[in-house]
Amino acid sequence: MNPVLTSTARLHEAPRGAGRLTIDLGALTANWRTLADLAAPAASAAVVKADAYGLGIAAAAPALWAAGARIFFVAVFEEGRALRALLPDATIYVLGGLLPGLGPDFAGLDLRPVLGSLPEIAEWAGFCGESGADRPAALHVDTGMNRLGVSVDAALALAADGAGLGFTPSLVMTHLACADAPDHPLTAIQKARFAQVAAAFPGVMASLANSAGTLTDPSFHFDLVRPGIAMYGGTPVAGGAPLRSVVRLEVPIIQVREADAGETVGYGAAQCLTRPSRIAILSLGYADGFLRAFGASDGSPGADAMVRGRRCPLVGRVSMDLTAVDVTDVPDAGRGDSAVLLGDGIGVDELAAHGRTIGYEVLTSLGSRYQRIYMGGVGG
Repeated sequence: MNPVLTSTARLHEAPRGAGRLTIDLGALTANWRTLADLAAPAASAAVVKADAYGLGIAAAAPALWAAGARIFFVAVFEEGRALRALLPDATIYVLGGLLPGLGPDFAGLDLRPVLGSLPEIAEWAGFCGESGADRPAALHVDTGMNRLGVSVDAALALAADGAGLGFTPSLVMTHLACADAPDHPLTAIQKARFAQVAAAFPGVMASLANSAGTLTDPSFHFDLVRPGIAMYGGTPVAGGAPLRSVVRLEVPIIQVREADAGETVGYGAAQCLTRPSRIAILSLGYADGFLRAFGASDGSPGADAMVRGRRCPLVGRVSMDLTAVDVTDVPDAGRGDSAVLLGDGIGVDELAAHGRTIGYEVLTSLGSRYQRIYMGGVGG
């Protein structure tokens, strides 16, 4: 069955295995269109690295293509290979750059390396010369992140000696270090530095903005924006365009047990019950990507779960396969019911905050034991 066309009726089947992960492709594509409209007249790419942020590139990428995305970014060559098999006509950039000797492999799949060092640039130029073809690639400029990219001075020198570059770049780009904090002084510095570089490459598409940059300020948009987490329902900055939730995670209750006040729950006796309680044990743990940091202890509340439409707090530590939830206030909760950890008002950023992390890590940690269901389609 085509995952894009999976019926929503399947959402009401009893959970199997560790739980059910529902990905709303209609919400994903609606978010991409919202971001694309916001960025216009700049073009909008789609970042689908890390298996589309953990949600499944095999379903997400074709849905985004159907919605109008034509330029895609992945992190490594093998992700590019997988994406090319899905989207034969897409423009695909590989953010991790060019590893030694991979020029023919990139060319064979029409993948575009994002070149972030002078040795990479020299190797790509040499390969273009040997093959007799001016093959497209992106030039990555470091404007202050100190991760990947050539220096601003090196980029300007390359622009001044265009013929010496050895190929015609199809894109010049950089990456914002603090876009989620728009008032951070480094953000303005990076934009100014990148504007200088972009002006030195007239006629070459320029790209600065990630999700946060796309949502923050049109002056960040240049010719191409590169949204990632915002497409998948994360909120990289407060305010901005309304975006839809994409992921719903629900797992079965496998047992409900009673415990007295003063007893503890789970490994390490981390949390002592303050009242007679009904404790639901969920088929979910850190082996499923539900982080240990989401658990609770005395004086430190953890994440919540929705059980029969009511918020219930986690109790004690998250273990490898099991998590405990206090359902004392949901007296009809029982074995076989579902508990929702994402969805029904619990967003990915809220869950991440309980683990003192970010939505990116939550999504990309989602495990392999879930029954994955894809619902909706373009604008569904």
